[in-house]
Amino acid sequence: MSDRRELLDDPEESQRMAQDGMQARIWTAIPGIIESVDLEAQTVSVQPTIKGVINQENGSTKTVNMPLLVDVPIVFPRAGGFSVTFPVAQGDECLVVFASRCIDAWYQSGGIQEALEARMHDLSDGFAILGPTSQPKRLENVQTDGLELRTEDRSTYIKLTPGTIYIHGDIIHTGATTQTGNVNINGSTTQTGDVTHTGNTNQIGTLTATTVSAGSMTAGGISLAGHVHGGVQTGTNTTGGPQ
Repeated sequence: MSDRRELLDDPEESQRMAQDGMQARIWTAIPGIIESVDLEAQTVSVQPTIKGVINQENGSTKTVNMPLLVDVPIVFPRAGGFSVTFPVAQGDECLVVFASRCIDAWYQSGGIQEALEARMHDLSDGFAILGPTSQPKRLENVQTDGLELRTEDRSTYIKLTPGTIYIHGDIIHTGATTQTGNVNINGSTTQTGDVTHTGNTNQIGTLTATTVSAGSMTAGGISLAGHVHGGVQTGTNTTGGPQ
């Protein structure tokens, strides 16, 4: 069956059909679903989520899944010696952006390279950008008053607003910490290890040493548990100072 446009003697329509044919062979970007991940090579295999169209011999068309895109480099935000990484997983959605020229030599060796093939806007030259999301997978409870680094369910997050940083979730810290300014803690604190303090300490409430042995808790070099008093005698007199 012929396309009806083929029966029209219209040069403009012919040019339009030729341009449509050329555009159909140019790949720019397409959303996809990640099928497998290789974080060692930092590549993924991606199934495009827009079906392709095949012309049948009888003139009809049918839609089919696009071929699986393999060895697609992952785009992590990275510059100036810093990077942001995340555990890419099967089922994640992404946007595959296709380079206008063959990337093979550059991808293998870096630097400035010759194009090994003359292909342009080809399915072989994609980069997987993580983040673009369909409506069923959109994030819930997106905040409007600051920047967040968060889990998808927002059970844990770091939130940055003008003048204030909020942290929600447990913190495991390794390394030294330098704090300049006041610290206000609402809640209990458990300390394991030595504490060196310079400055005055004001204690409101009870200070209890649950395990005290001679020499383990001292004030002015005098043991809290093992000191003695001089000038002891019966009657109403007081003892001497601790020794």
